[in-house]
Amino acid sequence: MGGVLVGLAVIGVVIAVGYVAARCGLGDEHTVSALTKIAFFITNPVLLFTVVLKSDITVVFSAYVPLALLTALITALLYVGASRIWFRRPLADTAVGAMASSYVNANNIGIPITLYALGDATPVAPVLLVQLLLLAPLVLTVLDLSAAGRFSPRLLLTQPFRNPMIIATLLGAVLAAFHVKLPEPVLAPLTLLGGAAVPVVLLAFGMSLRGTRMLRSGGHTAEILTATALKSAVMPAVAFVVGRFLFHLEPHMLLGVVLMAALPPAQNVFLFASKYGRGMAVARETILISTAAAAPVLVLIVWLLAG
Repeated sequence: MGGVLVGLAVIGVVIAVGYVAARCGLGDEHTVSALTKIAFFITNPVLLFTVVLKSDITVVFSAYVPLALLTALITALLYVGASRIWFRRPLADTAVGAMASSYVNANNIGIPITLYALGDATPVAPVLLVQLLLLAPLVLTVLDLSAAGRFSPRLLLTQPFRNPMIIATLLGAVLAAFHVKLPEPVLAPLTLLGGAAVPVVLLAFGMSLRGTRMLRSGGHTAEILTATALKSAVMPAVAFVVGRFLFHLEPHMLLGVVLMAALPPAQNVFLFASKYGRGMAVARETILISTAAAAPVLVLIVWLLAG
């Protein structure tokens, strides 16, 4: 179970460093805001560009992609339904909660886990592409439109092309589709900048935990628990049902799909929430609780399905 534990431990250590730094006076809410802006406008767009650029776009035709998209949409819609009936939060806050329920940490945790459980990381690339090319642009568009405070068809059509993360992802997809290879002097600094994306977001996340009291975040307990339950239990169950009975996957592929669905939320959920100032408590605490619950959940899945 080394891959599971190592992936989770790496993330936990960097978050802890950010928390300790804040406790020592090296970071406050202004530092978190600055790191969030750096990640949103510089490091994350560069990382997304390089990841998509190196991806095999033909994976969109594999069974993994429609399955990953369907699983994420079903889980997100369950949260939206709960929000409409129970929480009655604004659209932007609901979008953040839905993302926390369905957007997985495919890169940092998914790769070591699938390598351990399956011997290869094949299920990771399709999930990354679905999230980067479809789910993230959708959520960012909702947040952008909510921040604008008005709606028009022109705004809806042009808003995605004003967001640096969406622009970088689409540009990487176009170059990958035409098999464009960037020269090393161009790719090297991009790779260096992209490598800073995850640590920057994790440090900001850790710093934001200072002074936080779990499940006492301004009346958001029900939302946090709902998002956590959907992410940790419902989403892998949906992936199993869809993969087993709709796509009729072989056991090896089914295990990979369920493992990916059981991963905790990606740090980008917190990044988006921080950038737009919406649903931060739900994003932060859902990530924290789901990450803590991930180890026993993933171990249980491997035990049940690997045999």
